[in-house]
Amino acid sequence: MNFDLSEDQKMLVATVDSFVKKQSPVTRLRKLREDPTGWQKSVWRQFGEFGWLGVMFPEELGGVGGSFVDAALILEQLGVALVPEPLLPALVAGTALVRAGSAGQQQRWLQPMIAGETSLALAYAEAQSRFDPTDVVTRATAHGKGWKLEGEKRWVLNGHAADQFVVSARTGAGLSLFLVDARTPGVNVTPVKTMDGHHAAMVRFAGASLDADRLLGTDGGAAPILDEALDVGAAAACAEGAGITRTVLSMTCDYLRTREQFGVKIGTFQALQHRAVDMFVETELCKSMSILASIRVSDGSPPDERRAAVSAAKVQLAVGGRQVTQQAIQLHGGIGVTDEHDVGLYFKRMHVLNTLFGDEDHHVARYAAQPGFSAGME
Repeated sequence: MNFDLSEDQKMLVATVDSFVKKQSPVTRLRKLREDPTGWQKSVWRQFGEFGWLGVMFPEELGGVGGSFVDAALILEQLGVALVPEPLLPALVAGTALVRAGSAGQQQRWLQPMIAGETSLALAYAEAQSRFDPTDVVTRATAHGKGWKLEGEKRWVLNGHAADQFVVSARTGAGLSLFLVDARTPGVNVTPVKTMDGHHAAMVRFAGASLDADRLLGTDGGAAPILDEALDVGAAAACAEGAGITRTVLSMTCDYLRTREQFGVKIGTFQALQHRAVDMFVETELCKSMSILASIRVSDGSPPDERRAAVSAAKVQLAVGGRQVTQQAIQLHGGIGVTDEHDVGLYFKRMHVLNTLFGDEDHHVARYAAQPGFSAGME
């Protein structure tokens, strides 16, 4: 299997890297933490103009027609500077819309997002559901020629600022997906902040009336679509996490080379060199597993193979990403635990990424449940 980037992909990485360095250093996230939106619509439109929002979506919708591998390259570079624009939730909701929506629905709601004119959010998690997307009590009942939506979704990424929600709900036929405008009467959005300086929302649907064309795909056919969309989200978290581990490792090595104690550089202490080597190993493992997950999400692999690769990458991020960011704080000493130092921001973002779309325990159990897994117990 060839892991070398194509010339187009190398150009894409270089373009994102240049943008991040010039227009969105970590200081920008610091300024936006107290902003009600937490990201800038002007920058989001730039993402659309660059083609980043549509890199994995069809050309007929204004996308680039690439794959999730290309999107993962963008996410990794955005993770380097903790860029706050909601690309990750947009890719997850967009995947659900592409897989379930009709051509007309995609043109109406996905195309404006690809252009950077609107943003989307997937509302699927509920108070009792943990990481099971099929554990849904939100209900959509037939009402006239349309639907009436009742229920509550928790921790909706970008839910505070999204123009539309892709919402999972129970109907008489089973689990279904609906497209809901954020300004629909009966949609109540409560913004919340996450520990990493980003924003989300609790969203309650109190009898929100929906037209018949708001049903995405087949009534009762949402389960496999959600499964794929959430794997896209998990793989996206791994890609962003790979950018974080690489950056934190570089920051820490630079600190070890310059910080002096007892008149010598602390990087000369063998015990600290051993820790840095361990961080390097975990960084490379996170990157490698992220690449495999991105490929499996992109290449039409059977669902079992996709789930296994994504869960393995997510577990590696939970173990390796946690170790790298924790060691970085340890090696930075007292300054590492202060808000003024960037290493703490990377640690917090990594903690959030490790809980998105399934934590370590969830993905260990999911991997073990895949067909053919025996853990040597045959």
